[in-house]
Amino acid sequence: MNNLIVLPLLIPLCTGIVLIFLKERVEWQRMLSAISMLLNVGVAAWVVLAVKRDGIQTLNMGGWEAPYGIVFVADMLAALLVLTTTVISAVCLFYAFSSIGEQRERHYFYSFLQFLIVGVIGSFLTGDIFNLFVCFEIMLISSYALIVLGGRKAQLRESLKYILVNIVSSILFVASVAYLYAVVGTLNMADMSVRVAEVGQGGILTVIAILFLFVFSLKAGLFLFFWLPGSYSAPPAAITALFAGLLTKVGVYAIIRVFTLIFYHEPHITHSLIGWMAALTMIAGVLGAVAYQDVNRILIYNIVYAVGFIAFGLSIANEDAIQGTIFYLFQDMIVKSLLFLLGGAIVLAAGTDRLKNMGGLIRRYPAMGWMFFIAALAVVGVPPLSGFIGKLLILRGGLGDEQFWISGISLAGSLVLLYAVMNMFMKAFWGAERMPETNKAASAQPSLKALLIPAGVLLALVVYVGIGAETILPYVSQAAETLLNPDLYIEAVLKE
Repeated sequence: MNNLIVLPLLIPLCTGIVLIFLKERVEWQRMLSAISMLLNVGVAAWVVLAVKRDGIQTLNMGGWEAPYGIVFVADMLAALLVLTTTVISAVCLFYAFSSIGEQRERHYFYSFLQFLIVGVIGSFLTGDIFNLFVCFEIMLISSYALIVLGGRKAQLRESLKYILVNIVSSILFVASVAYLYAVVGTLNMADMSVRVAEVGQGGILTVIAILFLFVFSLKAGLFLFFWLPGSYSAPPAAITALFAGLLTKVGVYAIIRVFTLIFYHEPHITHSLIGWMAALTMIAGVLGAVAYQDVNRILIYNIVYAVGFIAFGLSIANEDAIQGTIFYLFQDMIVKSLLFLLGGAIVLAAGTDRLKNMGGLIRRYPAMGWMFFIAALAVVGVPPLSGFIGKLLILRGGLGDEQFWISGISLAGSLVLLYAVMNMFMKAFWGAERMPETNKAASAQPSLKALLIPAGVLLALVVYVGIGAETILPYVSQAAETLLNPDLYIEAVLKE
């Protein structure tokens, strides 16, 4: 049964390879992609239920026992994130059917999309830190292609920055892995945890830990987010929604995994540094959200704030905060993807991405307006929507740990974000109606309806995750238990 935990990785991998040979058969590409994505959602749900029922699942590739062979590990945190990834990718795929354009479809869009999912899911499931680097690279190479697909000037310009930043971070990642291997003599993360605990996290290991934090922060947009606004605003909405929901969250996951499993012995250094970075990231996120007046930039700075808030929960690392971090992480993946899908629909309807040139959209598109309103409330944690429970748990953990100043920053940031998204809602949907110079919005109305259907799936999840939080919290508690007690992960992987 453990062999099946890699199916969420193998399904998109095989699909992506097959789609390469169907370059001119767009309808076949669509059909196979849809079947693959929906099948993967079912398989990922099965993995979550298997972990819930039987505990952490492991698979030793090639029959080599850990720590000598490649191992895949599905604990509850990884399983939840894999399921969330499959749902988001399926929704974005159906959104792309009506928005991405045949030119991109004929240039391997669906193959790159599948390979991106391979990298994301592989990053969540791997139990080997070098294979974490490999999966990062698969994800990033696919994202390079997706960000530039279409060949617009803005895409080409921003892709250069995006590629340069990630090449630098990848070089530092390899160097960090090499330094760590030189000290502990293993690449298996569970075995690393044992050996670091045996020798003690002294000066050299703490320096290596900070180097890993720098690498993952660059990929997650934690403090080092200078590359993110331009890069994420360049591609079409379907691609941006995928990036917003998945890419930065892989970096966040890597920070959570490494600093709860391997480098948790000197929290007054590592976790305090994460806390400071979280505070600065949240401040920068809210300032950016209120400073800009175009749709994508406002939403992108919402990503920046959320990354900082999740890191704040990790820096506290008590039971409430860890549970809140997990809950907030996977729901934020959903709600950020939803916001960018709706943002793409708003830009299409208005014929512009500038708020000052919008107005009165609620008259023509009331469903889209109220969907955005609900999503905006969810992203700032208004009860009973999805963002509330995770935010409440993290704040309770922060106050319980007497982290009053950073808790205050997170609360104030939430209020400022509420102003930013409500300002966006009011300017886009209320006031005097402003028709675009061309009849673009009117001609796009049928496709807008097609765009709102997949977005509605994510909206329903946002509402359910908030109202039905009691059904989800047992899974979150199980995930938190593994993070708070690394021995559970180690015993499952090393069979000790």
